Amino acid sequence: MQSPADILGDIWTSAGGEPAALARVRLTGEEPQIPSSFRVAVAGQTAIAAAGLAAAEIWRQRSGQAQDVFVDIRHAVAECRSERYLRLDDKPPPPAWDAIAGVYKTGDGRFVRCHTNFPHHRDAVCKVLGCEPEREKVQAALMQWKGEDFETAAYAAGGVVALMRSYDEWSALPQAHALAELPLISIEKIGEASPKPWPKGDRPLSGLHVLDLSRVIAGPVAGRTLAAHGADVLLVSGPELPAIPWLTIDTGRGKLTTFIELKSEAGRAQMRALVKDADIFSQGYRPCALAALGFAPEEAASINPGIVYVTLSAYGHTGPWAERRGFDSLVQTTTGFNHAEEQAAGIDGPKELPAQMLDHATGYLMAFGAMMAKARQAREGGSWHVRVSLAQTGRWLWNLGRLDGGLNTPDLTGEAVHAAFIEPMPSGFGMLKAVRHSALLSKTPAQWSRPAMPLGSHPAQWAARS
Repeated sequence: MQSPADILGDIWTSAGGEPAALARVRLTGEEPQIPSSFRVAVAGQTAIAAAGLAAAEIWRQRSGQAQDVFVDIRHAVAECRSERYLRLDDKPPPPAWDAIAGVYKTGDGRFVRCHTNFPHHRDAVCKVLGCEPEREKVQAALMQWKGEDFETAAYAAGGVVALMRSYDEWSALPQAHALAELPLISIEKIGEASPKPWPKGDRPLSGLHVLDLSRVIAGPVAGRTLAAHGADVLLVSGPELPAIPWLTIDTGRGKLTTFIELKSEAGRAQMRALVKDADIFSQGYRPCALAALGFAPEEAASINPGIVYVTLSAYGHTGPWAERRGFDSLVQTTTGFNHAEEQAAGIDGPKELPAQMLDHATGYLMAFGAMMAKARQAREGGSWHVRVSLAQTGRWLWNLGRLDGGLNTPDLTGEAVHAAFIEPMPSGFGMLKAVRHSALLSKTPAQWSRPAMPLGSHPAQWAARS
C-alpha cells in the first residue's frame, strides 16, 4: 500500500503542484484511527494536507516566504467528523436523521437506503410508495418492490435513494466506467483572461472573494477551508431552501451569509453583481439547476473573465448518472462501501463508514482544486473550471487499499477529541466548541475571523477589499 506521503504526492502533482513543495509537509500519526476496513483516516489526512499545502504555496507566490505544513492524522479524523463533536452552549447535536431515513429491505431481498432529511425528498419517497412517513409503513410498502425498480422510480419522482450494490455490481455499471476515465480532480481552462494580481493581505487568501452556493457537508467544508486561510466567503442561500441547522452552524465558521432569490430577475441581478467581483464561485447544486438560471461555468466566466468556477456533483460530470442527486451515505451505499464493510464485519445489511468521509475528503479536495486553479490564474491568466464528485473521491478511497482488522480499531471518543482538538468561539447561535482546523501552517496559521451566523444574516454584498 502507498504511504500517506506518496498518496499526498499523487494528489499534489496530479493538479500541477511542484514536487519540491512536498518536502515542506509533515504527516504525523499512524493508521487506523477509527473502525473501518478502509483507509479513511489517511484519506482525510492527505486531502486536508493537500489543501493546506496549496494555501502555503499561494502564500509563497504572494510573499516569497515558504512555510511548513503539519497535519496530524488523529486531528484530521476529528475534523472529518466535526459535526458530531460540535457543542452549542455545551449541548451536543440533536439526532442527525429524519424519522424515516435509513436502510430498508425490499421484496427481492435487497437493501435500499433512503435520504429524507429534506422534506421534498421525504415526500417523493412517500409518494412513490403510497404511504405515510412512518418507518413501519415505509418498510411494508417496500416489500412490494424490487430494489432497483424502487431506486429508479424514486429518482424519477425527485427522491434520493440508493440500492446497496457490491463493488463488482457497481463496477459493471456505465457510470463506474465513466468515472474510471476521469481524474480525481478536473481542472480545465474555459476562457481567456489576463492574470489577476493578488490583493494585499497577510494571509494566503486575504482579499479573495468566494461565492459559496452549497449545502450539507462537502461544499460547505470547502468554503470553510478557504475561509480558514483568509478568504472572504459569502454563503448564498434562499429563504425557502431547506437546510440542516447543525451542519449550517459547523460549516458556517468564517463565512458571511446572505439570502438571494435566484428565481426572480432581481435576485439574478444581485447574483450577477456578486459574480462580477468574485474570484471563486463554488457550487454544489446540480449543474443544470444553475445553468437554467444563467450561472453555468461559461456564463460566469463571461460575466467575470478570470473567475475560478468549482462544481461538486454526486456521481461525476459525465455518464448516465451525471445529473443524479446524491449524498455521501447514498454514494457509499451504491458504490460498494456499505457491502464491503458488511462483509468485513460479518453482519447482514449495509454497514456505513465511521465518518462521512466522501463528503469531508471531497470538501478539502474541492478547496484544494480551487486554490490550485486560482494560483494558476494568477500566473498565466484564463478562466478555470474545477470539478470534483463524491463518487470519484470514493473511487480514490477504494483504490487506497484495505486494512486487515481495521474494524477492530477502537473508535475515537468525544472525550479524546474535546481534550485535544476543540476551541471555543462565539457565534450568532451561542457559544460554540468546535474542532480546530487540522492543517497547521508555520507562518500563516489557519483561523476563522468571522463567527458562524444564522443563514441570511448579511447583505448581498462583498466586504471591501484592502
